[in-house]
Amino acid sequence: MSDAEWDLLRSLLPTSSTGRPRLDDRTVLNGIVGKFRAGVAWRDVPERYGSWTTLHNNTLLLDAR
Repeated sequence: MSDAEWDLLRSLLPTSSTGRPRLDDRTVLNGIVGKFRAGVAWRDVPERYGSWTTLHNNTLLLDAR
């Protein structure tokens, strides 16, 4: 994701000041986009993007918005 694309999307993401520290949103979003581009299962997304459950749960949260 380019810096310009990230600047547009950053303001749309939720912020959290309580609970467990969030993973880097840009990394998670890159993992979600990469999953759909590659057409792989959630469990096959590389670990560098975070756990597959984190990516999946964030997709569900974004879809609910």
